[in-house]
Amino acid sequence: MILPAEAQKSLVAAVATVATLSDTAVHRDEGQGARPTRRDEILRAAAQLFAERGFHGVGVDDIGAAAGITGPGIYRHFESKDAILAEMLVRISERLLAGGQRRVEEANGDPLVALAGLISWQTDFALSNPALIVVQDRDLANVAEPDRRRVRQLQRRYVEVWVDTLARLHRSADQAQIRARAHALFGLINSTPHSAGELDAEGMSDILNDMALAAATSTSGLQTSPLAAGDGSERSVPPG
Repeated sequence: MILPAEAQKSLVAAVATVATLSDTAVHRDEGQGARPTRRDEILRAAAQLFAERGFHGVGVDDIGAAAGITGPGIYRHFESKDAILAEMLVRISERLLAGGQRRVEEANGDPLVALAGLISWQTDFALSNPALIVVQDRDLANVAEPDRRRVRQLQRRYVEVWVDTLARLHRSADQAQIRARAHALFGLINSTPHSAGELDAEGMSDILNDMALAAATSTSGLQTSPLAAGDGSERSVPPG
């Protein structure tokens, strides 16, 4: 899920102007009404600084100042700046996977409903957590190998949720094309949350949802898998 360089620059430039309460997906109990912990606040502040300046351009004192505590106070919650980044990326990878799985479960076996739910989930995440999108894409290489392996594992599982849903929708399509389509959808959604100009988040969300669903359901360019050729199982999609 690598963003093009120009898309990265666009997102980084936008991070400085996002709402104060953005990037809360890194909070352990986001959406459950619980007050953010100090650990949550440190993670969110660090995410926004990492996105603006890059991981190596941010010190522990910077994170402490942004979170409203002294730099040394950070060490009561995290062993190091590297540990902050690792927990941040593991948390959001877990959240994306859990949210994606929940959308599929709520679809009750309907791949089109599941796909719409996945697209809506990823779009909402990207628009609400711009700094985390940047950090996830750009700074994984700065995480220690055990944690990097864990993040990669979670990311692969999340991608497979999308691949499986697309494969059930386009049952006769070649698997490689299905996988490429899943990654293209991530690129579309993740690289454009701040290209709306004067559009508000709701307006941009509508555009992204419509474009992603149209791209995902289109049969244009899909090649038939040799194993599925002639089975007539391609699901029809109602015109949008």
